[in-house]
Parts: sequence; C-alpha cells; structure tokens
Amino acid sequence: MIHIFDVDFTVIKKPTTWYYLREALREGIISFSQVKRLPIEWIKYKLKRPNMDFIEDAVKHLAGIDQQILEKTAHTCFERRTKANIYTDAAILIKEIQQRGEIVVFATSSITTMIQPLEKYFGIEGSIATTLEFCCGKTTGKIAGYSCFGPKKKTAVEIWLKEKNINPKEVCFYTDSYTDLPLMEFCGRPVAVNPDRVLAKEAKKQGWEILRFKKTLGVSRV
Repeated sequence: MIHIFDVDFTVIKKPTTWYYLREALREGIISFSQVKRLPIEWIKYKLKRPNMDFIEDAVKHLAGIDQQILEKTAHTCFERRTKANIYTDAAILIKEIQQRGEIVVFATSSITTMIQPLEKYFGIEGSIATTLEFCCGKTTGKIAGYSCFGPKKKTAVEIWLKEKNINPKEVCFYTDSYTDLPLMEFCGRPVAVNPDRVLAKEAKKQGWEILRFKKTLGVSRV
C-alpha cells in the first residue's frame, strides 16, 4: 500500500504557506504588499468558491528572489514554527507506516521549497508539490508546470502513479479538504483527516474512514 498525505491541516495544524510567509515577512524577504490578496483567496476558499489558479497568480509577486534565500528561510521556518505544529497522531501514523516498510509521500499544493524540511524530518523523498521555476538562481514568478491544487493535484498524482506503475486501488490518500474530493474518489482507500464540513458530509455518505488529530508535537511560537 502507498500512503499519500496532504499536508496543510492534515499533517500540520495550519497551512505551510502561512508559517512560511510569517517567517519571510519577519526576515524582510517579502513585503505585505506582495501577499495582500491571500486573505481574499482564503475567504473564497472557505466560501467553497476557490480560485483554482490562485497559486499561479500569487507566485508572480515572488519574481527575482534568490533560491538559496528561499531554501534557508524554509529551514528556519520549519525549526521555528512548523515542526512544533506537526500533529502528534500524524507523526505517529507516518512512522508506523514506514516501520511496516510501506511508502509515504506528500501530495500538496504547497511549494516544494517549503515542504522539503518536512520531507527531511520524516525521511520522505519525491513528494508531489507545486514547484517554482528558477532562472540563474532566482525565481521567475512562474510555476514549473502547474500547481497541485484541487483537480490539478489529482492529475499530478495520477501521472506520478503511472510513472511508478502503481495501481490507484493500492493508494491510501489522507486529506482534510473538499478540494481533494477528485483525488479521494480516484484512490482505493480515502481517509478524511480533520475534514471540513463538505468533506465530512461526503465521507460519512461514502463510508470513508475519518480521523481527528488535535495535539501537536510542541508549543507553537506563532
């Protein structure tokens, strides 16, 4: 069995981007004007009217930032903010799966750079995430390919499984979000983790397993 985990609200308490942007703002890498539309996109998401291209739109404002600086900030962010907010039960579950010799990967709309410290923490390689485009060591303001959000995440996972010759029926997928319903329906064993209202309703209707994670590994500094 292959176990694919969404990250935000599934493995960690809040969005990866939320932790990262707070650290980037603190370090002066970005300014508030560059991310001022994100609260609007969040409201649209909560109202079940998400902009499926919001990540492509958001990264336009990150053009010209040095790749090494982004990676250094990701490491600092993980140590200062993200690690403490990993769900304890998620960490235990992932470790148990790995001890059985089964594969764990992440499938997330978050940027690869932001996810890599979390991958390293769990000893995970080759996750499916949104990848920034770089040229001469700096961001271009574009995504390499497309973002892994909503139906596009399902497409990315489908391609990944085909490349590795894995049957979708052998996949257990964990997520909190209604935007991942296409992927849940595609995989053999869907698991709703801290599901939002729409996903909780569908999970109960379909008889999918529902998990509730609350405790985190440490006291949050944010």
